[in-house]
Amino acid sequence: MFDYGTLKIIWWLLVGVLLVGFAIMDGHDMGVGTLLPFVGRSDIERRTVINTVGAHWEGNQVWFVTAGGALFAAWPLVYATAFSGFYWAMMAALWALFFRPVGFTYRSKIQNTTWRSTWDWGLFVGGFVPPVIFGVAFGNLLQGVPFQFDPLLVSTYTGNFWQLLNPFALLVGVVSSAMLTLQGGAYLAHRTEGVIQARAVKAAGGAALVMVAGFVAAGVWLQWIPGFRISSVVDPSALPNPLGKTVVLETGAWMANYAIQPLLWLLPALGIVGALAAAGLLRARRTLTAFVASSLAIVGVIGTAGASMFPFVMPSSTMPAASLTVWDSVSSHLTLGIMFWATLILMPLIVLYTSWAYSVMRGKVTAAYIRENEHGAY
Repeated sequence: MFDYGTLKIIWWLLVGVLLVGFAIMDGHDMGVGTLLPFVGRSDIERRTVINTVGAHWEGNQVWFVTAGGALFAAWPLVYATAFSGFYWAMMAALWALFFRPVGFTYRSKIQNTTWRSTWDWGLFVGGFVPPVIFGVAFGNLLQGVPFQFDPLLVSTYTGNFWQLLNPFALLVGVVSSAMLTLQGGAYLAHRTEGVIQARAVKAAGGAALVMVAGFVAAGVWLQWIPGFRISSVVDPSALPNPLGKTVVLETGAWMANYAIQPLLWLLPALGIVGALAAAGLLRARRTLTAFVASSLAIVGVIGTAGASMFPFVMPSSTMPAASLTVWDSVSSHLTLGIMFWATLILMPLIVLYTSWAYSVMRGKVTAAYIRENEHGAY
């Protein structure tokens, strides 16, 4: 069994892996939904687009559910505090996600233009809104969330919903949306052909440029945003106590980890180069390689956020000493240990099953296939 301090780091990494897995797998589904009304100009084209993800989107939701479950079990204080402070934002994301299952299920049940167009825009909402909200949430984490704890560790959120929609957070929301739109465009280009593929390539190229421009702008802006730094001594193996440390705010503090470990600069570089490479590869119609490059860009962007904030997970702008970190917001040593071994067994099974499913149902989805399988396709 690993010691407590090591398990805390392991679970910080595992939560990051789950977030990356969600962004890559469920992210390309959402990206396809975002592009649906624009790359599909007719009913048959939109059905073609929907059928590229129709067989897999529910399985990809496993990453979303698992990430939420891991957050609840590994970082209970983060889960409780975040879902209190971000309650309406999270509810908005869930309401948007409701359009996906009903949209996929009912969209083609009735041969009515208005009916189908309405559900197409519903699928757009389900693909576009959640990434924006998740990005806005991360943007607020980097600025600090207005919450505090009383001596009994009961959290109180002192902000409101509209404070979340600040300029920096909205910029991060744009980066998040563009990142997943690029991912969806790359996947769509790989699974389609002809005019749909051409439109997907064009849209993904535009999304890549928006993502890179926004990512660089957010990085420059972040240097002037006061970051958080623990100024007291930290015992990684100590029992969790969010109020047992001293935290100070310093301009540029989010860049400190890069000065300590220069290799971390590879993460933002990967985010930028991966996105631009994906756009170039798509233009050359090397679609599978482009999807890999886009996935690496996601690793770079999410990795950059994690590396910048470490060891903070949810900083508090109201009460900096109450900021939640990797060291003091976790479950018990026993819980982290049991979850680690469970993850070690179950995650490879999920990856193997997902790989098998995509292998079996690989290939292009065409308009001819939709016509030949009128009742079997979405």
